[in-house]
Amino acid sequence: MMSAHEPALHQARSETDVRKLFSLMVQLRPHLGSADEFVERWKRQVTEGYHLIALYDGVQPRALAGYRLQENLVHGRFLYVDDLVTDAGVRGQGYGERLMTYLRTQAQTLQCGKLVLDTPLSNALGHRFYFRCGLLATSLRFNMPIEI
Repeated sequence: MMSAHEPALHQARSETDVRKLFSLMVQLRPHLGSADEFVERWKRQVTEGYHLIALYDGVQPRALAGYRLQENLVHGRFLYVDDLVTDAGVRGQGYGERLMTYLRTQAQTLQCGKLVLDTPLSNALGHRFYFRCGLLATSLRFNMPIEI
C-alpha cells in the first residue's frame, strides 16, 4: 500500500512541474524523445483544455493523469483521460485508484455523463485495472496514419 503519509495531488502548472514528470510519462509514452518535447506538447495541449496532475509521495511523483473536458454527439459532455500511469516500481499500491477517484470526482463536478479513455488491446493489465475501477469496454477505436 501507499506510504504512511497521504500522497499529495498537484497540478502541473509550469514547465518545471512538467519536466519533473517526464521520467514517469515516458513509461507510458516511450516515443517521447526528450523532456523538451514533452514540455512543448504539454504547452500546446494546455491551450486545448488539457490538465496534468500527479500524485507525489514526498518529492517523488508516483502517478500521473492527463485529462480534458470534451463534448461530442456520441458521448455528450465527458471527461477524456489522455494519460494515466503509475510508476512501474509502485504499481498495485493504490496510486492509480486514487487518481481514478479524483478523475471520477472531476467528471461529476464538471457535470459529465461519462469518463472515457482509450487503451491498447495489448494492455491486459490495464484492462483489469479499468474493469476493477468500474469502466466498461464499449467500442474499438480505428485509426489510419496520415503522412504529412
